[in-house]
Amino acid sequence: MVSEMVSEACGKRKVIKSEMNYEKITKKFDIPGELKKAAPFGNGHINDTVLLVFDADGSEKKYVLQKINRYVFRHPDELMANMRGITDFLKKKIALEGGAPGRETLTIIPARDGLDYVIDEDGEYWRVTAFVENTVSYEVSETPEDFYLTGTAFGHFQSLLSDYPAETLYETIPGFHNTRARFMNFLKVVEEDKAGRVGECREEIEFILSRKDLAYFSMESYEKGEIPLRVTHNDTKINNLLFDTKERKPVCVVDLDTVMPGFAMTDFGDAIRTGASTAMEDEPDVNKVKCDLHLYEEFAKGFIRGCGGKLAEKEIETLPMGALGITYEQALRFLADYLEGDVYYKIAYPKHNLVRTHTQMKLVQELEENADKIREIIAKAAL
Repeated sequence: MVSEMVSEACGKRKVIKSEMNYEKITKKFDIPGELKKAAPFGNGHINDTVLLVFDADGSEKKYVLQKINRYVFRHPDELMANMRGITDFLKKKIALEGGAPGRETLTIIPARDGLDYVIDEDGEYWRVTAFVENTVSYEVSETPEDFYLTGTAFGHFQSLLSDYPAETLYETIPGFHNTRARFMNFLKVVEEDKAGRVGECREEIEFILSRKDLAYFSMESYEKGEIPLRVTHNDTKINNLLFDTKERKPVCVVDLDTVMPGFAMTDFGDAIRTGASTAMEDEPDVNKVKCDLHLYEEFAKGFIRGCGGKLAEKEIETLPMGALGITYEQALRFLADYLEGDVYYKIAYPKHNLVRTHTQMKLVQELEENADKIREIIAKAAL
């Protein structure tokens, strides 16, 4: 969801210019050799990304240079502190499992002054990570097996970090998945009616208000001590995984910018919301919006197995509510933005956010109508 969330922010950031002097920036990082090539890389929507090719004594080495989007991440130093702590911890865990730490998690290249970033003359923050060779990323799951493997990868990510002190992490986007706080803000938006659109959205507003319990569920479950605080990725899409080019199996979880304290149910739910839906977020024909229960089951099996027994029984029970809650949250956010006059998400036409609201509403209904089947899916996957 992060790429959607920052679409408006992307319009405000400074775009990397092709003629920029990358050598000036890269010389400040502890990279051996001489820079031979620098070119835009990937299709990320948040940070500007460049692939670097260095010649080190006749050997070619690749790195990934990124300019951190300060509009989205207001404290890049805190973001990098999170990333350093997480990746160092993961490397130790991966080594203990007999894995390849340099391949199975990102490697931060420090600056020559010892920091994990460089600040340029414009106040922009830059970082460098080692390029993970012989990997590829996919934008969507092409088969149910892909979605299953996505589940195993993010579940294993949970397992590896199950004893990391989540409370020590910074919130890189404060309140990102605090649905209760977003609901309270929604009430304020409706009351203020800045764009004069409340009158035309009575049905949609009632839909949100009538499901208030969904907004409160995760935080109340945590406050009651029913579920623990965990390290969560918060953008559990397949395009945030690197797959081995030959075996087509996940190798490395990437895009760690939104790793922060959260709940396992949220990571599970966000993947289901996007990966098990039969339609895009802005599909105008809601009759095309369905929840593919086969895909739901494949991800659930992968996620629970990937967690390797590290989830408590109550956490597993709340996974369906994670999918329902995060989908409800997104409906609420799209509708709130429409009511405020489309000030947050980038739109392609006047009622784009309202259309997005309707797709999420339909998906909520799909999840509600299939609640019994979904509970059976989770119970079976947990065996």
